[in-house]
Amino acid sequence: MGEHRVDPSTVPTSGAPRPTRARPRSARPGSARPTGTQPEPARPGSARRDRTRRGPTLTVRAVLVTCAVALVSVLVTAIVAVPLAVRGVEHREQQALAAQSRLAAEALRSRLDTPRTVDEDRLLRQLRAQGIEAYLVRDGVVDRPGLPAQVVERIAAGRHVADRRLVAGRPALVQGRALPGGDGVVLARAGSLGGIWRQVAQSLWLPLLAGLAAGAVAGLLLARRLARPIRRAADAAARLRAGERAVRVPVEPPHEVADLAEALNGLAAALTTSEGRQREFLLSVSHELRTPLTAIRGYAEALADGVIDSAEVTGTGRTVLVEAEHLDRLVRDLLALARLEAVDFPLEPVRVDLVRLAAEAERTWAARCAAVSVAFRVEAPDPAVPVHTDPGRIRQVVDGLLENALRVVPPGAPVVLATRWAGPDPAAGGVIEVRDGGPGLTDDDLAVVFQRGALHQRYRGVRKVGSGLGLALAAGLVRRLGGEISAGHAAEGGAAFVVSLPPDPYQTRTSA
Repeated sequence: MGEHRVDPSTVPTSGAPRPTRARPRSARPGSARPTGTQPEPARPGSARRDRTRRGPTLTVRAVLVTCAVALVSVLVTAIVAVPLAVRGVEHREQQALAAQSRLAAEALRSRLDTPRTVDEDRLLRQLRAQGIEAYLVRDGVVDRPGLPAQVVERIAAGRHVADRRLVAGRPALVQGRALPGGDGVVLARAGSLGGIWRQVAQSLWLPLLAGLAAGAVAGLLLARRLARPIRRAADAAARLRAGERAVRVPVEPPHEVADLAEALNGLAAALTTSEGRQREFLLSVSHELRTPLTAIRGYAEALADGVIDSAEVTGTGRTVLVEAEHLDRLVRDLLALARLEAVDFPLEPVRVDLVRLAAEAERTWAARCAAVSVAFRVEAPDPAVPVHTDPGRIRQVVDGLLENALRVVPPGAPVVLATRWAGPDPAAGGVIEVRDGGPGLTDDDLAVVFQRGALHQRYRGVRKVGSGLGLALAAGLVRRLGGEISAGHAAEGGAAFVVSLPPDPYQTRTSA
């Protein structure tokens, strides 16, 4: 029986012309894409560039944010500092004007009782050259108009004056020194608050602008520092997406960046492990699929070549049927595994009595076990163990566990199907257990027993193994049913699989 394969599409049927396939014409440059064809996949970097065009980069945003923060800080500083600076400037001018008023009062103390002299005129001109207007009060009368009456009255009453007043219609700082006999000297320096504010603002704008520039530079440096690990992580993710699995990102402070690097490194390691397991799983599944396919093809070629006697056709057909059923079971397990994580996986949980389920399974498996000299036993100490589950799916789990046990149990060893309550309270749910007297599992096996193809990879060629799908499928089904499954060592010497299922809601309410 050779291994030459014949493509059925190339073999012409008798009496019928060979079908011809129209060759699609190549599209000319610039022509429209034919209907139904798939568009070209986007290049890895194109999506990244498109995202970049949709908005500013992290560096730009960080610079803008830091500039905004610096601007707000500058404005707040200006709002707080400028009034303080204005008050400071005004206080210094008042102090300087007060000192000059004291000097002027001392210089003119002995001359106010006499007519105006040349020395007096010289002093007044010197003050006027400094922008200071001097008013002399003699016997409560000011020498010229412009000074407010309240100031004159206070000087005449012998009280000093330090205030801001309107002098000759203009705001001015006023300092007056009272002398005995209703005399005094009043100095006025013209100048509005607006002028002082402008003076202060002109002295502060350069430091404030320097602070804003420093904030922008700090934002740029900070943005680059933040963007560098993120860009490195993005490049690593792109390389992972491209299929490179040896990518590792250096773990650097701060903590958030270190967490991102560790997460990417963990993802790369997980992808490597997952793809390795998937590769091994596909190899084992392909081997399992090839076995029945080889048998079916061999017998089919033998039948086609006429090398099988007519007396052996029935047996050959039976063998082909068994191998086809094996192949169908593998395909069904693969489909069930693929659909387990789907949201629309069909489940119909109802009230199920585990004792009745075990009795129904006994009618099927007792004969199969007896055919290979394996003792099958059912343990059901309770009259009924109701749980809330899908009867078809949980029976699929039980059949899978029993088939797995029957595969490895030697003749004369037992296979036990047991049911019981999960605890003294019915609210704890029920348990169904499959134990066997086979070779059992090691502690290392228990850690990976429900991983796809793990035991198949370990024991292939050592003892009888299945496709590596049954236990993974059983674990997935139990989890979807809301239960738990565990593996351990059985008292019979082999493996024990314990399935815990949620309680029946009606039974829980009535027992309460």
